[in-house]
Amino acid sequence: MPSDISLHHVTPMAALSIALSVVAAFLLHWIAYWIATRIARRVGIDPVILPALYHPTRWLVVLFALAAGVQPLVLGDRVEAIWSIGSKMLFVFIMGWIVFAGMRAGRILMERRSDMTVEDNLKARRQHTRIRILYRVAQFVVGFIIVALMLIAIPGVRSIGVTLMASAGLVGLAVGAAAQPALKNLIAGIQMAFSEPIRLDDVVIVEGEWGRIEDIKLTYVVVRIWDDRRMVVPVSYFLEKPFQNWTTKTSDLLGTVFLYVDPTADVERIRDRFVEAVKAHRLWDGRVAILQVTDHRADALELRGLLSARNAGVAFDLRCEVRETMLGFLRNEMPEALARGRQRIEAGEGFTRPSAAAE
Repeated sequence: MPSDISLHHVTPMAALSIALSVVAAFLLHWIAYWIATRIARRVGIDPVILPALYHPTRWLVVLFALAAGVQPLVLGDRVEAIWSIGSKMLFVFIMGWIVFAGMRAGRILMERRSDMTVEDNLKARRQHTRIRILYRVAQFVVGFIIVALMLIAIPGVRSIGVTLMASAGLVGLAVGAAAQPALKNLIAGIQMAFSEPIRLDDVVIVEGEWGRIEDIKLTYVVVRIWDDRRMVVPVSYFLEKPFQNWTTKTSDLLGTVFLYVDPTADVERIRDRFVEAVKAHRLWDGRVAILQVTDHRADALELRGLLSARNAGVAFDLRCEVRETMLGFLRNEMPEALARGRQRIEAGEGFTRPSAAAE
């Protein structure tokens, strides 16, 4: 029987040649990587790109070495067809791997230029959010192209694709209807990268929950609630429904402290103590410290104190501690100012004292 592969009686030599080509490829790649690393250190290039490209480029060199080693061999039709299709698919896969690695390294480099640990990190959060969303979109697009190119390398799949072109309209409608939610969130994610209703680390209130934007994926957003729970929200939610964003323009924030006191209370004395407590506190940022009467009821006055802090978390702590200070002040130094219920009973014309028998 004719063999499926003909090596012209040099099979051991051919195998040795291929093995030596692969070994030489590994050695050549290691030398090139070592030289590139030394040059990068001298020039001062950030050591992120080279480690990211190390593994995919190594296998690309190996693939080239295999192709060079197989080139002088005479293969059978079946093996040659398998090698032709497999090598093309491997090449596309490795090139996609390189693109993904380069994209990831580029994202890390750009994010390192924006420090989110500073107090006023609005600009950094804006850049991180835009980079993160566009990175997700690019991953989706590149992944789709890689899969398409790998499938094109298979003749059978390619011919099926040409056959389906006639019904592409119906297929497109069906796929579009089935994938409408995913496409909706994908488009919303791209829109959000530029309209910026939210950014990473923004303080938001969503569905009545206070939290921070922890991560923005391609189709959903992860909100870290104050008690470390995670709320997963579709991206389209932030473009279609109202929500509160406390850090849209700046991380500085005003906090409120409500006090309810007796209508006869000395408001001016309470105001002076409130301003004194806020100004003496280490968390106050020096901008706002006022107290006003915002409502009057028969049994109490509503006093609203405004105070400012450098971010939402600090403002929350400042509000709690100033509230405790003011309650202690009212309890110890102005007990007469505490709100209390009053009832007054007056005898009318029809009032009669109960009889002794009824008692």
